[in-house]
Amino acid sequence: MIEIDGSYLEGGGQIIRTSIGLSCATKEPIHIFNIRAKRKPPGLKAQHLAAIKSVKELCDGRLESGEISSKEIWFYPGEIKKGELNVKISTAGSVALVLQTIFLASLKIEKELEIRIEGGGTFGKWAPSVEYLKNVFLPTLEKFKFSAEIKALKHGFYPKGGAKVIAKIFPSGLKGYNLERKVEKIKGISIATKNLEKGKVGERQKESAKRLLKDFESDIKTKYVESLSTGTGIEIWSEPTRIGGNCLGEKGIKAEKVGVKAAENLLKELNSGAIVDKHLADQLVPFIALTGGRSSYFARELTNHTKTNIWVTERFIKRKFNLKKKENLFEISV
Repeated sequence: MIEIDGSYLEGGGQIIRTSIGLSCATKEPIHIFNIRAKRKPPGLKAQHLAAIKSVKELCDGRLESGEISSKEIWFYPGEIKKGELNVKISTAGSVALVLQTIFLASLKIEKELEIRIEGGGTFGKWAPSVEYLKNVFLPTLEKFKFSAEIKALKHGFYPKGGAKVIAKIFPSGLKGYNLERKVEKIKGISIATKNLEKGKVGERQKESAKRLLKDFESDIKTKYVESLSTGTGIEIWSEPTRIGGNCLGEKGIKAEKVGVKAAENLLKELNSGAIVDKHLADQLVPFIALTGGRSSYFARELTNHTKTNIWVTERFIKRKFNLKKKENLFEISV
């Protein structure tokens, strides 16, 4: 059984999600202790349980001590035999984080898997949006021969959530790949709920971002959606190399500032010469570790999220990650 200290470095929910996903993918049982020990309050929250129980159902696994506020759990993975999975998220917790956990758990499926998620948020603080997964995360993973698709039928925002999302994962054989950088244009989507359409919130986010990105050819769409809670967000990315920048709208913050912040976040990554943004840098770690062949990419910084994911991933595999600083960038390879 693999022992995972949930208080390592940042000591957050990422340790749980990566561990559960890798446990299923590698068929290794795990014991996670000191769960979210540095958080107040510590222990599991509803959003973490949603990811854990989704993987448990997916692989017909066994979970011990899996309750709200639990500070340790034992998880015993089984075999993935399902062709579909229905997930319900009772809060506005991140749909994207649940999906990433399921993606990781499903790396070795032998038949197509359809996931239907009801509830949760497609945009939220401290988590990637569903649009980021769709337009940055998955297109990059395709380079490593992982194939999946996402469709948001209904968007969800804090505090009510209420999203409806369908994802499909296709059987694939992971292969190592060394990411390269080529930036030709900027694309994106500025999303706002329909009650904000009169104030042209979506357009204002988009135009302020485009002004800052004037040196690039850009195509940012505007979309107004029905949702249980008022919300807004903008996701922008480069092509063909997918490097992302985003910002979540919040009450009291003008739409123009939201667009500017998203563009600033993207420009910071583009101007550094990085091949992936700092968020993708940590999200790719457990996936490339299971490719078998050599994989690599360059990031602007080594965040605690990245260091944490490397530490967790190395508990499950015999390979070791190599980290090298080259001028102002960090090469991450395995």
